[in-house]
Amino acid sequence: MSLEQRLAERSQSTCELCGSTNDLTSFAVEPSDGSLDQSAYLCQTCTTQIKNADETNINHWRCLTDSMWSQEPAIQVLAWRQLTRLAGMGEIWAQDALELMYLDDDTTKWAHQGAETDDVEPTLDSNGSPLQAGDNVTLIKDLDVKGAGFTAKRGTVVRGISLTSNPEHIEGRVNGTRIVLVSKFLKKSS
Repeated sequence: MSLEQRLAERSQSTCELCGSTNDLTSFAVEPSDGSLDQSAYLCQTCTTQIKNADETNINHWRCLTDSMWSQEPAIQVLAWRQLTRLAGMGEIWAQDALELMYLDDDTTKWAHQGAETDDVEPTLDSNGSPLQAGDNVTLIKDLDVKGAGFTAKRGTVVRGISLTSNPEHIEGRVNGTRIVLVSKFLKKSS
């Protein structure tokens, strides 16, 4: 049985990300050895938008809130990468979904290996360590949060951050409020 046939059988002839039944084809989830476990069965719309971020239709990707729960690591990786891309575009629902998503260590490593790396300046913490979407950080000093009426205390852990277009800023939740933080006042946590 060919890879295409096995993918069609695994997915019940639907796109493994959005559920479409039109124009389906195999898609290697890079880095990939071309095996069933490192491939996905995707529609043309998903394939085109994964390969070309300029053609991203944000509403199409709301399907990820369902497909992110797939038991297939390849689908989890694709969902994580797309949610990370959308969170970087300022989509709060995508960041919220990332905060709920769980990937085991091997799948997380795979997701980071094939994630796009644009020629943008990296976001660095106070020690110069690069920050990525989904990282946890700790505040290294008390910060007055303008407009929210509270002070974010030193030592507060901010989980599942998202990056912004400005490499000096990140977004995260403190006291249940989503705020922008200056990266030089943060330290990457494990």
